[in-house]
Amino acid sequence: MAGNFKRFDPARVPSPCYVIDLTKLEDNLKLLQSVGERAGVEILLALKAFSFPGAGDLIGRYLSGTAASGLYEARLGRERFGGAVHTYAPGLSAANIEGILEHSDHVILNSLHQWQRFQGQLQAASGVDFGLRINPEHSEVAQPLYDPCAPWSRLGVPADAVTAEDLAPFEGLHVHALCDHDFDAFDRLLTAVEERCAHLFGAVRWINLGGGLLITEEDFPVDRLVERLQAFRERTGLKVYLEPGTAVALHAGALVAELLDIAENGAAIGILDASATCHMPDVIEAPFTPELIGATALPRGLAASEADDLTMRLGGPTCLAGDVVGTYRFETRPQIGDRLVFLDLAYYTMVKNTTFNGTPLPSIATWDARTDTVEIVKTFGYDDFEQRLG
Repeated sequence: MAGNFKRFDPARVPSPCYVIDLTKLEDNLKLLQSVGERAGVEILLALKAFSFPGAGDLIGRYLSGTAASGLYEARLGRERFGGAVHTYAPGLSAANIEGILEHSDHVILNSLHQWQRFQGQLQAASGVDFGLRINPEHSEVAQPLYDPCAPWSRLGVPADAVTAEDLAPFEGLHVHALCDHDFDAFDRLLTAVEERCAHLFGAVRWINLGGGLLITEEDFPVDRLVERLQAFRERTGLKVYLEPGTAVALHAGALVAELLDIAENGAAIGILDASATCHMPDVIEAPFTPELIGATALPRGLAASEADDLTMRLGGPTCLAGDVVGTYRFETRPQIGDRLVFLDLAYYTMVKNTTFNGTPLPSIATWDARTDTVEIVKTFGYDDFEQRLG
């Protein structure tokens, strides 16, 4: 979905550069706020997906707070995004527990053992609610790398291993089992949660149903989601939280890259100043091929012998043989020096980048599609690389 980025001039920013479309971001936030108000639920931003502080004030105007994955995200949520901070981390240590308590309103534990280990500090914390992560043992995620309910998962306590008495120290439950899913997957998950966790509902007052739901996708059935959440609240009497990540920044980010060179090895190969492994690692981990304006993504297993004059495989500047973004058929064959715009590379992309091979980090810019205003928010240089490892 190219959306507004078809109107964006990539020559207006450095290369490589992440560009955040503030107009689309705000549209997403307005929709999420509406869902929260209509369904009577609280919606948080999952910082693990999109922790861009430059959008903190905007996000804080529409959402109830943030969901953090540890001390640093909790502090960022408190200082730059506003609202409540809900923190969950699979591992807690004596070194970070006090900081997490200081910056959090809700702290969700991964096991009953964590409560036992830190009970004194947790009970002494003022104004902090505690929850327990429950594994409903219901898998919707096809890729094992992203499935929190896969066998032998380290995330949460199996629902049937917890009793209502175990929940005496806790105010709520946390369930997260989706990854970029549609409504039907959420509906099945919620049914499983109601079946497998019903024995626990009377012992708590809230439940966090996690994220991974593509609420802001164009064809998402918002009304069905609202009705489902309303009915769940009425049946259980629980306060409900959602913590979307992808849905907040969906279709609101792009990555601008420059074509540095074109080589031939059976077919055309374009070398970019942006790297899959450094700047968009989910392209390799998921894997997937990002949409590119002016081109059509081709199957990842396409052979060079199947390529034509408009086909080009694009890769990064690192020494990793697999640093490949994808293979594309272009409307017009690109030339060295051209700027290319890859779509939907904000969520789970900006937060994961690295400087492997000494590859510079992309700059960060915002673009307001309504006013066509561009602001270069952040650039990175040698010091960012050198100081990262001391």
